[in-house]
Amino acid sequence: MTDAQKTAADTTLRATGDSPPDPRPAPVPLLEPREGIPPVTATDEALAEVVAAFAAGTGPVAVDAERASGYRYGQRAYLVQLRREGAGSVLVDPVGCPDLSALGEAIGDAEWVLHAATQDLPCLRDIGMVPTRLFDTELAGRLAGFARVGLGAMVENVLGYALEKGHSAVDWSTRPLPEPWLRYAALDVELLVDLRDALEEELTQQGKLEWARQEFAAIAAAPPPPPRKDPWRRTSGMHKVRRRRQMAVVRELWTARDQVAQRRDVSPGKVLGDAAIVEAALSLPPNSHALAGLPGFGHRMGRRALEQWQAAVDRARALPESELPQPGQPLNGPPPPRAWADKDPAAAARLSAARAAVTALAENLNLPQENLITPDTVRRLCWEPPAEPTLEAVAEVLSGHGARPWQIEQVAPILTEALLTDAG
Repeated sequence: MTDAQKTAADTTLRATGDSPPDPRPAPVPLLEPREGIPPVTATDEALAEVVAAFAAGTGPVAVDAERASGYRYGQRAYLVQLRREGAGSVLVDPVGCPDLSALGEAIGDAEWVLHAATQDLPCLRDIGMVPTRLFDTELAGRLAGFARVGLGAMVENVLGYALEKGHSAVDWSTRPLPEPWLRYAALDVELLVDLRDALEEELTQQGKLEWARQEFAAIAAAPPPPPRKDPWRRTSGMHKVRRRRQMAVVRELWTARDQVAQRRDVSPGKVLGDAAIVEAALSLPPNSHALAGLPGFGHRMGRRALEQWQAAVDRARALPESELPQPGQPLNGPPPPRAWADKDPAAAARLSAARAAVTALAENLNLPQENLITPDTVRRLCWEPPAEPTLEAVAEVLSGHGARPWQIEQVAPILTEALLTDAG
């Protein structure tokens, strides 16, 4: 269109009273609480009313929990949000009501709808809330092939509403909780059941609903994870620490920090940073004066704290060789894949073929590779394949590693073929 034509077109639009089309997308409406912000339930009397209301409600129950990660020790819940047809939305304070087992029993037979269920289930379990059936909207989004599966993105893309942002990482142990935070928390369960229904329909159309049901059942049936062995090894920057004596310093400082954090009920990172622990380990300071010169142990730290950390360093320095930690954790499974080519070229060839096959199948099914089959399961199968790599034998190995029936049905054929790959 020439400039003259554009001018004529604009003149015609003005003359007819029409407006030129706006190239910008229409704004997404901001979600509002349907019944306003519910009051916080923080007494036994108020909790009894909530229990009765939710027991009398119908249909699935939307459930969410807020923690104070980065502020408090551990992963306990500081607010629990629920919504159910016939009961509306509630906000429950687990500090005022630390035992929610009666509420858990009241909705025990219902399907619980959570977003990223594995993040919230541990803290819910600690206060007596354990589902028998669940629907995970984040996992459903992954299986359905959504590129962005955060709650806000899912609600906007699937339901056409924008959730308020900005309060996900606040200190939920704050009391009283500010009204904007409560509003944010209430909105997290406002449309969760609506999202569940839409995703169920999408999964049905894609032929993946049974896959999702198997995944949800596995999450609901999973026992609490065992305590992590040697958690100090997960200190950020640990890869810099090579010598066993230095590892002992990390272990002693990590343990001392954890004890202080637990006693004060604060996040360990607020007591002493991981970077400071690693600096002390690399430097092996002989006294608190030398320790004070290291990053993370600066002028703001008092003499008593410095002496406490130096005592941990001194304990590590005094350990006999026999009590020093071993480099690296004992392997429970195959070695790192980068070492396979030297250790077992045939296994490396099998793994390369298996990874390529899984990648191609995942793309074809429009879901993430790790949801099709976990990388760890693929590695274990390729490192120690069955003596006779038949389809039945491979399926049995996959099942033994926790793969669900739908996953076995999809990947057993391609993995069986990959196990027959020749290293050349």
